[in-house]
Amino acid sequence: MNKTEFQKDIELLIDVLPPKIKRNILSNTLDEAIEIVLDVGRLPEVRLGNGKIFYLGNESVTTDEIDHIVEKIPEFTLDNRSGIPGTLHRISAIRNRQGKIIGLTCRIGRVITGTIACIQDFVTQGKSILFLGRPGVGKTTKLREIARLMADDLGKRVVVVDTSNEIAGDGDIAHPAIGKARRMQVSQPEFQKDIMIEAVENHTPEVIVVDEIGTDQEAAAARTIAERGVMLIATAHGNTLENLIKNPTMSDLIGGVQSVTLGDDEAKHRGCQKTVLEREKQPTFDIVIEIIDRNTLAVYKDTAEAVDYILRGWPITPEIRKVDQEFAPPKKEIEVKEEKKAEDSPLNFKFNREKYIKDVKKHKKICIYAVSRSIVDKIIERLDISAEIVRNVEDADFVIAHKNFAKNGSKVLSTANEYHLPVFFVRTNSMSQIQKVLKDALNLTQEDQFIENHTNYKDETEIALDEAKAAIAKALEGSDNIELQPQPQQIRKLQHELIDSHGLRSQSIGEGSERRIRVTRIKHETS
Repeated sequence: MNKTEFQKDIELLIDVLPPKIKRNILSNTLDEAIEIVLDVGRLPEVRLGNGKIFYLGNESVTTDEIDHIVEKIPEFTLDNRSGIPGTLHRISAIRNRQGKIIGLTCRIGRVITGTIACIQDFVTQGKSILFLGRPGVGKTTKLREIARLMADDLGKRVVVVDTSNEIAGDGDIAHPAIGKARRMQVSQPEFQKDIMIEAVENHTPEVIVVDEIGTDQEAAAARTIAERGVMLIATAHGNTLENLIKNPTMSDLIGGVQSVTLGDDEAKHRGCQKTVLEREKQPTFDIVIEIIDRNTLAVYKDTAEAVDYILRGWPITPEIRKVDQEFAPPKKEIEVKEEKKAEDSPLNFKFNREKYIKDVKKHKKICIYAVSRSIVDKIIERLDISAEIVRNVEDADFVIAHKNFAKNGSKVLSTANEYHLPVFFVRTNSMSQIQKVLKDALNLTQEDQFIENHTNYKDETEIALDEAKAAIAKALEGSDNIELQPQPQQIRKLQHELIDSHGLRSQSIGEGSERRIRVTRIKHETS
């Protein structure tokens, strides 16, 4: 949208405002504005994108001025939203207890191009993409531009499921910002799931674009669409991928989370609790993009892998893309082949264990139930671990509860179960008991404390992992029963994971200080 087109749209918004407010709007006042806020008894405000606010005059808004605007715009829907036909402006109402409108938020709609240039390579792969981010960060703007790109530039059959006319503007004619994409309007937000399914069944789309998936029914509809082979571009409530994993309603979008009880040998092999969280199924969306701010995006290129890493406590770093960042031109075919060859190599050690060592003790949030907070605080200080106690279960990484108070059930524990959070129990409120459980919860061993106090541990770990890599190479070449040097439990755990990831068998042998790993090939039975 150029300056002339934007000015034309802005004039349509200004036209519905009361005369007193119109007089106080200068020609360039709304160039950087996000919204105009009008509340009865308060000064009219203009809010800018940088967080600043300025007022339109020094007279408060009256009920007559609110009514003046309401009379000039289409009737509000059940979600208290309206708009101006032919524009992307959105007007939302605030009502009193009797249902009378006493406030209006006039959101200024703009067509902004170039916001997806940095992720266009992902958009054109044909994979389903989920955008996450706080309100006002630009999720809908990106959906609008993707719809136009897919319909106009790539010639795809695109259907926009437009709840509250958020993407393509008010009125029966969709805004030109979505290009040749078709728009299906949703009369009420609760019907969005039905329109999503209707779009697939009736209009044979190749791409469906939908804003704000927020219920389990909509998540189920999204899975149905993806399973039918339709590319889905959507946004969801939640700022980060970890938020989505903890949300029991929305976690189905990224594969769902279930509690799994491991056998004694497997739990010992992994070095974890017997009850762990695992991804339940294949994610609905192949790619997840977190919108950190209007110019910065964090891309998880493989949702399944990212969720698995997060659930197991492994570090994973998304690829950061900047809107104004310049990207190198596409690689030549020979370079792509060489890269593919490297990926296919049996010695492609993708998981960065060095980073795992560095981040394994990342900041943890703990919720406690019937457990002494003062003792927990002292233990956290004594062990010098990066952790804090939080009040809300939803914000926690795990819960520590007193076993005697868990028999009859509690809201804290039921909420923890809903959010698939691990719960660890203490039998008494003694220092030793709580410290033992806290160490178990954090998977904190003597070797971990050694990490904190000795800088050369990193070197020893690297040497041990290099030895494991060399053993993997020998095993893949045909050698068998390769024994590694004795190592502490924490290093053996990393060696086990590295060896297992290459389809080999790792077994701990020996006792005490001679405890070490033997690497063998898995022999497949032939019929």
